[in-house]
Amino acid sequence: MKAIGFKRSLPIVEQESFIAFETEKPTPHAHDLLVKVQAVSVNPVDYKIRQNSAKEVVLDTPKIIGWDAVGIVEEVGEAVTLFKKGDEVYYAGDITKPGSNADYQLIDERIVGRKPKNLSVAEAAVIPLTGLTAWEILFDRMRISTEKDKGKTLLIIGGAGGMGSIAIQLAKTVAGLTVIATASRPETVEWCKKMGADVVVNHQDLVNGVHNAGFHYVDFIADFVNTGAYWDAMVELIKPQGHIGSITASSEPVALNKLKTKSASFSWEYMYTRSMFQTEDMIQQHHILNQIADLVEAEALQSTLYLTLEGLTVENFKQAHQLLESGKTIGKVAITF
Repeated sequence: MKAIGFKRSLPIVEQESFIAFETEKPTPHAHDLLVKVQAVSVNPVDYKIRQNSAKEVVLDTPKIIGWDAVGIVEEVGEAVTLFKKGDEVYYAGDITKPGSNADYQLIDERIVGRKPKNLSVAEAAVIPLTGLTAWEILFDRMRISTEKDKGKTLLIIGGAGGMGSIAIQLAKTVAGLTVIATASRPETVEWCKKMGADVVVNHQDLVNGVHNAGFHYVDFIADFVNTGAYWDAMVELIKPQGHIGSITASSEPVALNKLKTKSASFSWEYMYTRSMFQTEDMIQQHHILNQIADLVEAEALQSTLYLTLEGLTVENFKQAHQLLESGKTIGKVAITF
């Protein structure tokens, strides 16, 4: 099968930052599905791993990355019960295993969902990683409940990116929250509103922006940009007994003591935790993806696709990574094969 990978961590403009190569098609065992990949999307985790996983070495075998995919089940392992040959599926993958930037991929059925019927492969490919992450941060980490939290306020830092785009929708559609999103350019402000944000404020003056919008405190904060850079602003804005969740690392220790007087909570969200540690509730990601598919088919959620590139080529992956590294992408970028 054909795959796109790399042997060294190089700047994306370098000729061998990605290489095309041939490798053996894998064979499924146990809970594995062998999926014929039709489309993938690119996320910040892709370029971060490309930049850092082979810094000091030249790999003997090219590393295949990619953690969003749509495809058709071609073969199944002997323990598979959730899917059969011919099923259309979508998933975000397992960071400990070869990725989706290839003709075929093995993926554990317990972290796979059925593809939404009303979406193209490109429209569906952009949903799994961000959809799972947003769902987990809102409902598993911050434990937002539609019964007790409807109408409460959520501040989303990074509203126009892939994460913010789906989180805005889930917060509005599933949780019934009042959503304040951050954006600074006219086109990103408009995108946040299209996704359903009630209010859009400028992240460059976050505290004053939220206050000027009429909110002294917010009940929940989801940070999708930079925990360290926004920590003091989040501490100031979070309501007493509120909850902050973040997916981003911090180069400095997070000063959790600043939350003490407010008895506020903080949670990390890492979408790969369940697959990486084979947690007892690993199959929950299968259920979440199916719930998201139901919402999409009911037209309660829309795809966050912004740009589609066509072809399993080095050039397309370089272009996609360059776009994401710029930090100015809106929504998500998909590559169809």
